[in-house]
Amino acid sequence: MHDLSYFRSNLDAVAQRLADRGFSLDVEVFRAADSKRRAAVTEIEALKARRNVESQEIGKKKKAGEDTEALQAAVREIGERITSLDEQVKAVDEEFRLTLAGIPNLPHESVPKGKSEADNVEVSKWGTIPQFDFEPKSHWDLGPELGILDFERATKITGARFAVYFGLGAKLERALINFMLDLHTKEHGYTEVLPPFLINSASLFGTGQLPKFAEDLFHCEGWDLWLAPTAEVPVTNLFRDETLDIDRLPIRLTAYTPCFRSEAGSYGRDVRGIIRQHQFQKVELVVFSKPDDSYAEHERLTRCAEEVLEKLGLPYRRMLLCAGDTGFSSAKTYDLEVWLPGQKTYKEISSCSNFESFQARRASIRYRAGKKNEFVHTLNGSGLAVGRTWLAIIENYQQKDGSVLVPEALRQFLGAEVITRDGGLK
Repeated sequence: MHDLSYFRSNLDAVAQRLADRGFSLDVEVFRAADSKRRAAVTEIEALKARRNVESQEIGKKKKAGEDTEALQAAVREIGERITSLDEQVKAVDEEFRLTLAGIPNLPHESVPKGKSEADNVEVSKWGTIPQFDFEPKSHWDLGPELGILDFERATKITGARFAVYFGLGAKLERALINFMLDLHTKEHGYTEVLPPFLINSASLFGTGQLPKFAEDLFHCEGWDLWLAPTAEVPVTNLFRDETLDIDRLPIRLTAYTPCFRSEAGSYGRDVRGIIRQHQFQKVELVVFSKPDDSYAEHERLTRCAEEVLEKLGLPYRRMLLCAGDTGFSSAKTYDLEVWLPGQKTYKEISSCSNFESFQARRASIRYRAGKKNEFVHTLNGSGLAVGRTWLAIIENYQQKDGSVLVPEALRQFLGAEVITRDGGLK
């Protein structure tokens, strides 16, 4: 959500910044609605002043024994006009609220212009892309061959874009979750949260998924409950409608949740394997920050996600998203993309975003700053998407005999150094 007063004072500049990300704001319609509201408010104030004067006059005439019927009728008409104008102002305010709710966040000044992912900027690279003396396979071949991943049985029991994990495949998923949570809590200073996986509409509005992205979500019929698309939603809404003490900031939280997305807008992208599933696991990082500190927190949060990849020895690159590819609620986003040898390309494994006060306004999350209450800045990022980390390990650590080495950092969690056919479904 946006600050309406800022919009009014900087409308042309706001429209240009929104145009940079491909959103067209009808300035004239906005100005016309605003002028209508201002005119109504001005008339209300004038009518209230007039009513006060004439009410005083009625009192004087009554004391003098004079007839006040005509004057009282005029005051009643003024009251009716004020009521009518108040309703107009409320209607325009609701129109503004709905309009602002559908307008994406303004991109930060450091975000490059551009229309699509082709215009994103590579910031850095880490790691060495593995070289094989054989043709590396994709995880959708390796997993089933090892008996640790099964798509056909998942389709039978549920439908397309679901997967079943067996043996060390299932244990690898669990090991990754534990590894990530331990790293973020023990070394990065995050507090672990286990939130509900079902969330209400107010929570989804607060983080910006509703009303715009309802088709991307799974709704429970007959309930005001939705399956969480990411832990960002329940964790950010922990402090909805609250005012935090400034001394508590920054608050850094991490959470594991299963995530559920309809992928309505994916249009057939990444249909093979487990890159884009309706259900997947994720460890999320969420930060509540003072505004002056939020971009330093953004860099810190992104480094925390990068360190997961580095400890697992997975080559990746950091991409700064252009304005046209930045998400609806975000002011600035870094994508971390991991190298996948079986597909010979980089794929996103984490998006780390600073939302500034956009989500805090929608969710009414403030902090006390002296005598004033200000909106916090919220940030989040995947730390990491577990399924994509799983497949990155399978592809990067595959061996010529079809086995998969286990990264050293995971061995204590998995209890194995190598995944072979014996570690899957017998």
